[in-house]
Amino acid sequence: MRKTPIFLALFLLIFSLLSACGSNSAGSSSNSDDAKSGKSDRETIDLTWYYPVNVGGEITKVIDGYAEEFNKEGIEVNGKKVTVSPVYSGNYDESMTKVQTAVKNGKSPDMAVLLSVDLFQLKDSILPLDDMIEKDPEAKKMMDDFFPGFMLNSQAEGKTWSVPFQRSTVLLYYNKDLFKEAGLDPEAAPANWDEVVEYGKKLTKDGQWGIELPATISGYWIYQALALQAGEGNLMSDDGKEVYFDSEPAKEALKYWIDLSKTHKVMPEGVLDWNTVPTDFIEGKTAMMLSTTGNLTNVKNNADFEFGVAYLPENKRAATPTGGGNFYIFKDIAEERQLASMEFIKWIADPERAAEWSIDTGYIATRQSSYETPSLKEYTDSFPQALTAMQQLENAHKEISVYEQGKIIKILSDAIQAAIDGADVDKTLDQAQEQAESLLKPYK
Repeated sequence: MRKTPIFLALFLLIFSLLSACGSNSAGSSSNSDDAKSGKSDRETIDLTWYYPVNVGGEITKVIDGYAEEFNKEGIEVNGKKVTVSPVYSGNYDESMTKVQTAVKNGKSPDMAVLLSVDLFQLKDSILPLDDMIEKDPEAKKMMDDFFPGFMLNSQAEGKTWSVPFQRSTVLLYYNKDLFKEAGLDPEAAPANWDEVVEYGKKLTKDGQWGIELPATISGYWIYQALALQAGEGNLMSDDGKEVYFDSEPAKEALKYWIDLSKTHKVMPEGVLDWNTVPTDFIEGKTAMMLSTTGNLTNVKNNADFEFGVAYLPENKRAATPTGGGNFYIFKDIAEERQLASMEFIKWIADPERAAEWSIDTGYIATRQSSYETPSLKEYTDSFPQALTAMQQLENAHKEISVYEQGKIIKILSDAIQAAIDGADVDKTLDQAQEQAESLLKPYK
């Protein structure tokens, strides 16, 4: 008779422990392994979003504001509220490294903004979006509204792999006040390479340079703009399996870059830093610079002088590569998390919000319809410089994107910097071509 109470006590203890475990499982974070596989019973899908910052300004605050706003919307997937947690992941290169590490460790984010040109490095870990788009009329309408130039690096092999977000072209920025002092028309930027040299000589004096071109971080992108202007081709094939670093336009572009400092003396010698150049421009240390349109709001908010932005000076043709980052959705997450990620992307890419993003950052509003919104119309009426990058899309070409992207961009960047520091241009680019071909050989 005494065994019965003991048995009942043990039974009740085991039952309570099992109940507690069940309760803990239902309350686990939606970023846990169970949540990633769709096993969580939580009513919230909390998405992890990695994002980079590659320009000046306070973009992290803008991103945090969007996340806070979205989380209040109450958007649902499968009856569960969707929220997003943004994670600042450094510049583009740092972000790519962090994403690749996370994927390798089986802990990929739900979505990330990475360079649009990272496609060939990411293909095995990202979700092709065509099926999702085809089943979602809102998503299809969104994709049809993006500027065609931005889709060049978003699609490959007949599939859509990413969604344009913080996109750009290279712009010429110039200090109108310094133009006036030098006797130059402040409303007329140099239209071609020869005029850059001519203007640069008039603008260069003690403590002030005519022009600066950055060669670190995304310096290869600035170089690609010059290479596009120097000929009819591009630096790579559309399928990402060939590069043309030893072509005549490629060599002419790098020689021109170096001549700006060593021959014409209108630019500082040596490798100029990506982040230092906009600071030099804002501080009046250089009268002109080539930089991303993503720096437009930074310059607008911090320069104490009148400035203009213009199409890139042309040589044999007018040309710029597109640039910037796209949204990628990762494939090793539950389907409902993929659907939830698309809901957030649709939300942030809404024409009004894309217009707001452009105003806040200087990036181009990726939706064509954004330029018909009252907010962006009012903004561009008062600040017409914000239209230049969008209008320059008529001269835009695909940004360099190849297999082994990271390694090949390093080869190209190292070659550019070596030539700037005094190495022979022809030999340096020939060597870069050989190294790149060796890496690309398995893909042909």
